[in-house]
Amino acid sequence: MYPGINAPYRTRGAARTWSRRFERDGREVHDHQAQILAALELQPGMAVADVGAGTGLFTLAFAAAVGPGGTVYAVDLIPAFLAHIRVKLQTAGIGHVQLVQASDRSSELPPASVDLVFMSDAYHHLEYPQHVLATLRAALRPGASLWVIDFQREASSDPGMRRHVRAGKALVLQELTQAGFVLVRELPLLKENYVLELRARP
Repeated sequence: MYPGINAPYRTRGAARTWSRRFERDGREVHDHQAQILAALELQPGMAVADVGAGTGLFTLAFAAAVGPGGTVYAVDLIPAFLAHIRVKLQTAGIGHVQLVQASDRSSELPPASVDLVFMSDAYHHLEYPQHVLATLRAALRPGASLWVIDFQREASSDPGMRRHVRAGKALVLQELTQAGFVLVRELPLLKENYVLELRARP
């Protein structure tokens, strides 16, 4: 359990402040967004959950990929982030994204609702990993996948980053295995982050 790790994101004006940090050149997942999207192989009509959507870096791109016949769930713990995404969606005229207010123990996704769950630099923010992972597993349809992108903690020489990222890849994989997921593959797309594709164990 890691309660309280998301407190800095609840401050007044956090959405505007963090959007400048999340959606900037030089951030690896921002700079390689096209490559990440290509790896996901999203198709029109799919249902995708952007868990830990933050300020919506990937949300609108997912909406474009699945088209109006698909559904994107933008899931986040922080109400201000969801409000920030809502403004983006209204400005873009996108109507097939559902905003989902998560809790610290649940993604609040409906059972068997999605073809793919995506978490970018969000896994290390889970305060109660096993609780949330159980709800993610329940939300997957048969054959659906879970994608986890997170920081290579062990490779970082930044003390601040090592304090911020609570778990390295080995511990993350251990937690995912305990939650009933199996690793399908690890993609060498990024340097500062690892990219994992997983499925629920039968």
